[in-house]
Amino acid sequence: MYLFIIALICLVWGYKSHASSKRMRDVTQNISGPYVLPLLGYVTGVLKFTPKNILASLSSLMSKHGNVVKIWALNSLFIMSADEELNEQVLASPKEITKLTTYQLLHPWLGVGLLTSDGKKWHSRRKIITPTFHFQILEDFLKVFDTQSTILVKCLEQKADGRTAFDIQPYIGLYTLDVVVETAMGTKVNAQTNNNLVYASAVHELTELLAVRFARRYLHFDPVYAVLHPLQKLRTTKLLNTLHDFTKKVIVERRSLLEQNKGKLQSPTEDNDMGYKKRNVFLDVLLQARIDGQPLSNEDIREEVDTFMFEGHDTTGSGLSFALHLLSRHPRVQNKIFEEIKQVYGNAKGEKDITLMSLNELKYTEWVIKESLRLYPPVPLVGRKIQEDFEYKHSKLGNGIIPAGTELFLFPCLLQRDPRMFSNPNDFLPERHATIQEKSSMSTNPFSAGPRNCIGQRFAMYVMKITLLKIVEEYELLPLGENVQPIPNLVMASENGMQLGLRKRKA
Repeated sequence: MYLFIIALICLVWGYKSHASSKRMRDVTQNISGPYVLPLLGYVTGVLKFTPKNILASLSSLMSKHGNVVKIWALNSLFIMSADEELNEQVLASPKEITKLTTYQLLHPWLGVGLLTSDGKKWHSRRKIITPTFHFQILEDFLKVFDTQSTILVKCLEQKADGRTAFDIQPYIGLYTLDVVVETAMGTKVNAQTNNNLVYASAVHELTELLAVRFARRYLHFDPVYAVLHPLQKLRTTKLLNTLHDFTKKVIVERRSLLEQNKGKLQSPTEDNDMGYKKRNVFLDVLLQARIDGQPLSNEDIREEVDTFMFEGHDTTGSGLSFALHLLSRHPRVQNKIFEEIKQVYGNAKGEKDITLMSLNELKYTEWVIKESLRLYPPVPLVGRKIQEDFEYKHSKLGNGIIPAGTELFLFPCLLQRDPRMFSNPNDFLPERHATIQEKSSMSTNPFSAGPRNCIGQRFAMYVMKITLLKIVEEYELLPLGENVQPIPNLVMASENGMQLGLRKRKA
């Protein structure tokens, strides 16, 4: 009797689920996908996705079904796209700005800030934060970039024997953390010289734990995660407390400092007794901001500071690490950067001041960065939860609809290696960017496009330029160690690190 009732309930549920998704199936008939089981869909394939195999699995599906692939898992529709036409239309839409439900995994860490919010909250936060990346403020930050990159060069000296392969990513991660903490919060943590910094290790460990949950959909549910991985769940909670305690402490102290100075940091260069820089930084903008006449709460501010810390630290570190690894494998490109540095800044170090204008003269270095970001974009995928039926026009798929409720995954890491977009797409050829016309498409823009493009892209580009300048000026990068094994975690990483060797340049 009980078995009959259970079977009846399952049949009713199956019928209602199938009926409720009929329209979604009808309007997406023009999009191909793998064979799906009744009710279950492609759930057996989805459960096999891991950070290590997901790109290879999707590449295999797209080779069979095209660059836009439809996947059903239970009663949910997922569309995976590495297609320039579709990606560009979605990203340009002012309506489709809602992130995937997967991003809710970031809420315990980042809250509902600029990265994860949508609607009115997102618009108001974007409006507040945009001025912090004005050229005048970036010019002021160059002093930080210069000082911290000089420390990085000094820290790398111990590895510059010309014979030993090592992973440069940890050095770059601590460097970008120093840069972002000082420019975002106006304080220093000296991550590069403090090998036991808890904050840096907590960020690294937490992103690895989250990457596993991102790839396995059944782990998105907290109760399931707590039951299946109780130790990881407890560890995640401890790491979150560490990160939040650090941010909250800095916010309280910075607010106190601003109140002492009546809302202004009067000197742009001097340190005060608390060790804070007297320059307006990201945190100051938030502390003085108003929405509908009301100041942001400490929790509102924490959301945005933690978001900036995560995006600015990890993504810039990923982009730099891959670029340095590629340079170590391409001496011709490395030599051209070195010659450009001498041409712009002279033969003697410090002969010419580093300014935004002089950094803009490093055109070839900029091509190198863009080519590295094309091959290894720090943000390997961009996701949208379709809120209203999205109508598109496509040269192959025709006019179509992505129905409301669809989870849409856009993969720049696959699109940017499409042989139809680039000749020899897997080769590192910076010169190709001399003829590429800049446009909003993700085929040439790893910072995304449209209204939700990366707000800090100029910040990231200048950090990367000045870092390459300092390192290449001081060292030869050597092709030692293993080649990278990319893994599309929350941020693009390499399973075996970013290995290379260094040798001091002759005077």
